[in-house]
Amino acid sequence: MSGAELAALLDRHGFDFFTGVPCSLVETLITALERRRRDPYVAAVREDAAVGLAAGAWLGGRRPVVVMQNSGLGTSLNALASLSLMYGFPALLIVTWRGFAGQDAPEHLLMGEISPSLLDLLRIPHRILGSDSADELLAWARREMDAREAPVAILVPPGVVATGASDGVVADGAASARRADRDAAENRRTGAAGSDPEILHGVISRQEALAVAVKELGDAPVIHANGYVCRESFATADRPQNFYMIGSMGLAAAIGLGLALVRPARASVVFDGDGNLLMGLGTLAMVGSLGPQNFVHLVFDNEVYGSTGGQASPSREVRLDRLARGAGYRTATAVTTPPAIAAALRSALGTRGPHFILVKVTAVEATVPRIPHPPAVIRDRFRRALRA
Repeated sequence: MSGAELAALLDRHGFDFFTGVPCSLVETLITALERRRRDPYVAAVREDAAVGLAAGAWLGGRRPVVVMQNSGLGTSLNALASLSLMYGFPALLIVTWRGFAGQDAPEHLLMGEISPSLLDLLRIPHRILGSDSADELLAWARREMDAREAPVAILVPPGVVATGASDGVVADGAASARRADRDAAENRRTGAAGSDPEILHGVISRQEALAVAVKELGDAPVIHANGYVCRESFATADRPQNFYMIGSMGLAAAIGLGLALVRPARASVVFDGDGNLLMGLGTLAMVGSLGPQNFVHLVFDNEVYGSTGGQASPSREVRLDRLARGAGYRTATAVTTPPAIAAALRSALGTRGPHFILVKVTAVEATVPRIPHPPAVIRDRFRRALRA
């Protein structure tokens, strides 16, 4: 079957958000999805980031698909276990089966042998795609993922989806269409007005900074990075609009980006940490390239890995706001004091983004409890708040 035929079947079965990392076995499927002006394919930098995007899209009311090579099962293992499966985020995983039947390049053979077993270990239901069974399999996948509130997988062996450009036309610029209303690249990279001091030092604690930020949020939804960012925010003000990440370190920005893309009329705020951001640094490039105007990214940078004993973070030597500016955020600013934090967030919520706010804080951590809400409760009340 052609990639265009498979894309049409995905449409017919109600799938309406597509992301992933390419594989040559489904190149024509990705080409067909890229060409769409409605719900075009979102290219992810890693498979675990794609899983995060899908989670954010589902929170925003979509039925997501994640395309990956089976090698990506290894990359996305923790994201699937501690995000998709723990919270209950439905998604269809279209997993290409390199190394099928022991016939492939050496680097694919072991993963080809163990791919079904990996899905079994994750307790992800899976079936194998055949060219004459796609319609039936997609109907099964939709039923299973909706009923289980969890991901399901379809393994795609070589030769099932036609490869090579189906009509000789390169993807026709859907990405350009997504960027049509953005500022010129040079304007996007200028950063926020004001000084950019070479050295910044935190003067207040993260919890004090969070308290300032929360007062400016209104009813804006916030994706919280795992660890003390979410614990201190919860202790400051527990809100239905707060999505607390318990696991899946490094994916807060990807989840927030997925939400921003499917709900463009409403702000999507991320409360991130320096260690979390560094673990998923490629997401900065995704935000910069897609340019969601409603995306507001705050990073509370204490220059340490606080949850694991205060080990030094590379952010002591690397200015994260400058990385964001170079990646293409419309503004990127750094703040340290309560008035500056409040002003930066008010401006970001009231103007076109994407915006990046680096909040330098001290390494002081408050004594706060773990998040008491079960994962499904966090998920459901957040989704209800989005619909309100």
